[in-house]
Amino acid sequence: MTNNIIPTNTPVEFQKLFTEYDQLIDRKNIIETKSNGIYHRFKYPVITSEHVPIPWRYDLNPLSNPYVLERIGVNAAFNAGALKWNGKYVLAVRVEGADRKSYFAFAESSNGIDSFKFWKKPLLLPQNDEPDVNVYDMRLVKHEDGYIYGIFCTERKDTSAPVTDSSAAIANAGIIRSKDLISWERLPDLISTAKQQRNVTLHPEFINGKYALYTRPQDGFILTGSGGGIGLGYVDDMTNPKVKNEVIINNKKYHTVYELKNGQGPSPIKTNKGWLHLAHGVRNTAAGLRYVLYMFMTALDDITKVIYQPGGYLLAPNDQEIIGDVGNVLFCNGWIADPNGKIFIYYASSDTRMHVATSTIEILIDYCENTPEDKLYSNNSVAAIIDLIEGNKGLY
Repeated sequence: MTNNIIPTNTPVEFQKLFTEYDQLIDRKNIIETKSNGIYHRFKYPVITSEHVPIPWRYDLNPLSNPYVLERIGVNAAFNAGALKWNGKYVLAVRVEGADRKSYFAFAESSNGIDSFKFWKKPLLLPQNDEPDVNVYDMRLVKHEDGYIYGIFCTERKDTSAPVTDSSAAIANAGIIRSKDLISWERLPDLISTAKQQRNVTLHPEFINGKYALYTRPQDGFILTGSGGGIGLGYVDDMTNPKVKNEVIINNKKYHTVYELKNGQGPSPIKTNKGWLHLAHGVRNTAAGLRYVLYMFMTALDDITKVIYQPGGYLLAPNDQEIIGDVGNVLFCNGWIADPNGKIFIYYASSDTRMHVATSTIEILIDYCENTPEDKLYSNNSVAAIIDLIEGNKGLY
């Protein structure tokens, strides 16, 4: 049991809240037996809005809250960065309130698949001269310089838009760093030539003495315009994070799962055969945008060089995940590789909740190396199937 401290002399309704919360936190997750061999999903989400602690949402004083009303509502808990820290699986969760404002809160688990419990308080994010209006989708990166970096999207109103446009916004990459996940230093926002930036994260190692950042330059808040694709640029000093020599290393392509736009997910994982990358791809459909997750690998000696890219998606929303606040969306900005090679992929579904899927470095390398790439034409897809059939002759 989580052994929450239930306030004394409280109404029965308060007791019920804490009892139900403990039951949720203590629930054991169940691995799904059906699998494609590449990864395993789990039955239950690892974090939902109901995992947000009771004292963050309710005034527990019977005198000021005699009707036991939720005072500060939570709409969703999703898009979490991830890091193994002090033996725990730690997620930097994007918690979105009923007021549309998102904030970051850390939750941890001993096994990485269930019993995630939030720390005592959410993160009060240090501010620069121009405050963040909204923040979300933090990538956590332990860099070889000794710092843990949190790179997130900071959103502010576009003051150049017409007065009648109350929704125009500008997105950029906000940056914080810490050595203990408790005390955080705010650095300047990313400086680049792009009009807006999203899905920015940091390569965990120096490249020729410089910091390497994965970016997604774009013209507008939603549409990439002349920008788009997963970019890579270099920064001399993170206290003056000006990106230089930014190039696109993985572009959007017509009639693929990343036709409309794509973006780097978490920072890549180093293996003996290259860097494993997990990204999201977006295409348009009659029902709206569809977000899926796909993979590629870059070379150890040249992180701009894509050496493998399996065709299609790795993960797409299943029949439960497809429904939510913003439907038909999978998004990932956090994964953890254990020393034994097991990988925990923390992904969100439909901007609502967090899930986990597990695999191994060995399996994901095999998937990247040996899955046919997208040949971009239907007949080429059929040819790949025929090649597989021919290779299987006599084996079934």
